[in-house]
Amino acid sequence: MAKKAKTAKKAKTAKRTAKKTARSGGRTPRATPLRFAHPFFTTTPVADRAVSARTSTTSLAQFASDKLGIVPPPARNPLMELKDIIGQPGTDEIQQAGAIKFHVIGDTGRQGGDNSPQEQVAQAMTGDYDPAAGGHNPALLIHLGDVIYGHDKSKQYRDEFYRPYMKYPGKIIAIPGNHDGETFKGTDPVSLQEFRNNFCAPSAQVPSIAGDVRIFRETMTQPGVYWMLSAPFANIIGLYSNIAEGPGNLLGANGDDRQIKWLTKTLTSLRQSGDRKALVIATHHPPYSSGGHSPSKDMLAQIDKACNEAGVVPHAMLAGHSHNYQRYTRTTTLAGAQVQIPYLVAGCSGHAESSVTAATGQQMGETIFEKSLKGFGFLTMTANAAQLAIEMVETTNGVKTPFDKVMVDIASHGVT
Repeated sequence: MAKKAKTAKKAKTAKRTAKKTARSGGRTPRATPLRFAHPFFTTTPVADRAVSARTSTTSLAQFASDKLGIVPPPARNPLMELKDIIGQPGTDEIQQAGAIKFHVIGDTGRQGGDNSPQEQVAQAMTGDYDPAAGGHNPALLIHLGDVIYGHDKSKQYRDEFYRPYMKYPGKIIAIPGNHDGETFKGTDPVSLQEFRNNFCAPSAQVPSIAGDVRIFRETMTQPGVYWMLSAPFANIIGLYSNIAEGPGNLLGANGDDRQIKWLTKTLTSLRQSGDRKALVIATHHPPYSSGGHSPSKDMLAQIDKACNEAGVVPHAMLAGHSHNYQRYTRTTTLAGAQVQIPYLVAGCSGHAESSVTAATGQQMGETIFEKSLKGFGFLTMTANAAQLAIEMVETTNGVKTPFDKVMVDIASHGVT
């Protein structure tokens, strides 16, 4: 009986479909509405999915990779020497101090008023400087992207970048985030234009947009949107992971792989030169994430491939994008060696915070989820000849409090 009822139901459905088709002049009726708002919310493996008629793809990663923005070629060799940014005397002071410090922030964006979370982070970092401390001061600040959100970026740089860091004494270098690369007809038609105007300028000068005699910060003169900073005790590689909300990708539009080739070549050069300094790789999109945004697995595979081909392993990887703090320890075989690598998400430096799964040391594949925080703060990264230390300092509610710390042995790639 049940079988007959099902057959009758199918016949009725077919009859209704035929009537609808007839009423529409023979045209196929609209597709059945999707169960979920997100077309890729399914347990079906990507390889087994049918191509979506709505997106012409089988996954969000494919959809994003089909719509990648340009990755502008650098204006010159993407290698920056610390001495070219802070001067030779400052670099010598750091060498003599026996260690180098960096501040690291991500996803800022002024959130109203002089006591905004972004201002509180800036004030807390400013307190780490002492004019008499020489090379013990932070060398500079590294921004992990999403400096400016939304329309009219040229107008927003004054209040969302130059004013919040007006009293911060360190130089600031950056990689772009997806919002820095986004475009809007009329106000921001060219991807990355304002980021490049302010961080990749031909010469250093106080921009007219600053519009205030109290603002003395000059534009930076980075060679491009991806680069390597060579400094005493550490090399920092900054990569542009493109314009998608997620996932990130090191390719540019039309399959442009120049950034990936540069990364592989740069890592190979480090191995060939016998470089033994701490190596940190930074992207905007996080390879691992448990809140705010999804992880970028394809981008991680691109970086892993470059590391394997070059025979070089990073001592840490930094990212932003998710507006919270997260830290993972990955134990894996990379470049022929068994290593541990900390992956930190620090998109917690001013823009609206987002929820994150509580980290309890849970095993997640080859990673352990060590620590997380919904709140605001910044990283202090310190490297000497033997160790790399990365500390997260919380500034939520304007209170400066040490929250988390990880140590990496440079020779063994062991994490504590």
